[in-house]
Amino acid sequence: MSDKAARVIAIDGPSASGKSTVTRMTAQKLGCLYVDSGSFYRGITWKALRDGLDTADAEQVIALINRMEMTSHIQDKSVMFSIDNEEPGDQIRSQPVQEHVSDIAAVPEVRAFVVSMLRDTARFGSVAMEGRDIGTVVFPDTPYKYYLDADPEERARRRFSELADDSGYQNVEAVYASLKRRDRKDTTRTAAPLQIALGAKVIDSTAMTAEEVVDIILADIHRLEGTAA
Repeated sequence: MSDKAARVIAIDGPSASGKSTVTRMTAQKLGCLYVDSGSFYRGITWKALRDGLDTADAEQVIALINRMEMTSHIQDKSVMFSIDNEEPGDQIRSQPVQEHVSDIAAVPEVRAFVVSMLRDTARFGSVAMEGRDIGTVVFPDTPYKYYLDADPEERARRRFSELADDSGYQNVEAVYASLKRRDRKDTTRTAAPLQIALGAKVIDSTAMTAEEVVDIILADIHRLEGTAA
């Protein structure tokens, strides 16, 4: 598909709903950049924990984002970031980060900080971006909005299978409990709660492969643009 104009493909949904795989594949199919918005929040969480901060203390967290330097760049067709000239890498996937990221993401000043960074990624060109508020807050005007969901049990199985052995989770049940806690925090927080964006196409991926979900998204993009698949 030719890139006639810069697009923002917004793919939202809860943890382990298939967003990462689907968004990466969509980006590859469209020839645009992949952006994991959650990694920005996890990066700040990683930095806060490494600096020994209390992630539930908003004042400490706000002070952190005011003094640190977070910059984005392109790497392997993805938009990545560094914090104070250091890339956290897979450390943002650790259990401590996963358990505390909702505290960080609930701070309005953090969300404003990350939203600004995410919007800035559009300067690189077309992007396929996954998250929880891409279609509602970050890019509410994009016509390409999708919301992925799946049964909680299936999401727990997916997340457990993709986690590294050193993630800290002992079994699927532990992952399931963590996901339920995260869902509760994400849907009830005051700042940009997880919800379906106006006009978004909802896709239940429980019994679907990633390829099938991507096909639905690509077909919808073709429909919106009036082009042939």
